[in-house]
Amino acid sequence: MFDGIAPRYDLLNRLSSLGLDRGWRRKLVDSLAVDGPGRVLDLATGTADVALAIARRHPQVSVVGADPSAGMLAVGREKVATAGLGDRIELVEADALALPFADDHFDAACIAFGIRNVPDRPAGLAEMGRVVRPGGVVSVLELTEPRGTPLAPLARLHVHAVVPALGALLSGADAYRYLRRSIAAFPPPPEFARIMEDSGLRDVRFDRLGPGAAALWVGRAP
Repeated sequence: MFDGIAPRYDLLNRLSSLGLDRGWRRKLVDSLAVDGPGRVLDLATGTADVALAIARRHPQVSVVGADPSAGMLAVGREKVATAGLGDRIELVEADALALPFADDHFDAACIAFGIRNVPDRPAGLAEMGRVVRPGGVVSVLELTEPRGTPLAPLARLHVHAVVPALGALLSGADAYRYLRRSIAAFPPPPEFARIMEDSGLRDVRFDRLGPGAAALWVGRAP
């Protein structure tokens, strides 16, 4: 599915989020708290938007972007080459449930808009904690069912009606109907924070973003 929408994935993200996804990604990158040289894992890197943002925000950091979609990674590699950051960003095809990295290999790790697609979320979170050094940051950015704000009803209408129609129109794929269903089924922010803690992460906190359409969770590896 993601191979099929890869060529227009970035455009669809900008349009479907009304451009808010860029600001959300900046918050994710800022949460990593990596000072000085280090290594960061960007899981579900897709077309490498977050990996590129990390490399630009932290010029002494090297980034590994991992994703199971070869099509998305192909687009990402073009973007990395165009940005001239191939010496600091490596993109690899990998499964979130069996990461090909040693324990404590990274100083921090993040996943943006990807944890919904991991079939065993606690196991995926535990893998992120495994490959990050003790005390390193593990951050999760994800879309959520909009609730609890004055604009939430309009945001829900956008997610459930506008986004699937726009995605089908521009991509010719059913992926954005899947997006609607997966957002509706995703746990509310407090419940997902408990899932992160039950997966071994500690000091987990979260912030709701925009009109409640996304949230950022930040924890630390055990």
